[in-house]
Amino acid sequence: MSEYPRLLHTAIDTTDARALAEFYRKLLGLEYRQGDEPPAGGGSDDAGWLVLVDSRGDRKLAFQQVGRLERTTWPEHDVPMQMHLDFTVPGRKDLERHRERAEALGATLLLDRTDDPYEPLYVFADPSGHPPWGPSLSKERAVLTR
Repeated sequence: MSEYPRLLHTAIDTTDARALAEFYRKLLGLEYRQGDEPPAGGGSDDAGWLVLVDSRGDRKLAFQQVGRLERTTWPEHDVPMQMHLDFTVPGRKDLERHRERAEALGATLLLDRTDDPYEPLYVFADPSGHPPWGPSLSKERAVLTR
């Protein structure tokens, strides 16, 4: 018996579950949970709930189809950020490489703060306009912040 519940995954609302799942699958090197893979032969895809797992099969992210999603207005607070994801990269070259990968996959750069001596970072919005995230690099570690 566990003293505390275990976090299963983070679920993200989106108006296109497959497209956003594909973005994060490619960005993070994750896999679809068995049964959540895209339809064979490019058939019709009406997935309303998709889960991505790591190489051990542990759930990491889930995507829930919604009819409408207001984009965050960050850094303004008219539509707040709501949440963000942080990712770690090992160094400055990786920070730049992952910036290029994120943009190539459809992320939008919102802020370049790489000149900050304590925590250089990039802030992005994902293709669905979810709260900003982006790579940041501190003196101790590098972090990709969503």
